[in-house]
Amino acid sequence: MKILVPVKRVVDYNVKVRVRSDGSGVELNGVKMSINPFDEIAVEEAVRLREAGTASEVIVVSCGPAACQETLRGALAMGADRAILVETDAELQPLAVARLLKAIAEREHPRITLCGKQAIDDDANQTGQMLAALMGWPQATFASKMVVGEGTAEVTREIDGGLETLELKLPAVVTADLRLNEPRYATLPNIMKAKKKPLEVVSAASLGVDVAPRLRQTRHAEPPARKGGIKVADVAQLVDKLRNEAKVI
Repeated sequence: MKILVPVKRVVDYNVKVRVRSDGSGVELNGVKMSINPFDEIAVEEAVRLREAGTASEVIVVSCGPAACQETLRGALAMGADRAILVETDAELQPLAVARLLKAIAEREHPRITLCGKQAIDDDANQTGQMLAALMGWPQATFASKMVVGEGTAEVTREIDGGLETLELKLPAVVTADLRLNEPRYATLPNIMKAKKKPLEVVSAASLGVDVAPRLRQTRHAEPPARKGGIKVADVAQLVDKLRNEAKVI
């Protein structure tokens, strides 16, 4: 059984994001980039399934510029077997990525496509759901536990009222949440091995997919600075400020 894991190259979660002075977007020059944390969880789960003998191959795929090869090599160092880069310099929005992943899935025939639930740069939380709709596959989002059987997958997901367990017929799309697992660190020997693992580069144009943006971003802006807190002398003053000065949200 093949598992396909899409991974996205994003600004590292430890980096403070800065907006360009002209408001045209986020400053990326000289900024550390890394694999999207939710995608990292998805890679870890796929590798665990292969190590358990449930899956036979883990394929990671990324869509974007040539620099995404670094992200794919990181996923290969975690234990993925091979990688595919759909290379394009176009601005990719969730629908375009879902269409590219559909083209790859139709070529590779994975039984499970395991995505991160969302990317930390746009927080769109759309690609996995759109891919499932395009493929006509069942889906389970926000997975916190996953058990794969013969032709089915049992996925536990967190909802407002507690936990919900779904049974899906394969092939299916699953999106990973934080509590699914804790990703491993890539060891130096595995980093060296990853350099020799196959990484295929295909162009978005060769897949016959229209990746033109459907949305136009007009401006980016920093959030307003938070005001500093104050100290109050006693409970009576605190109650007075809560009553007369605190804003109702």
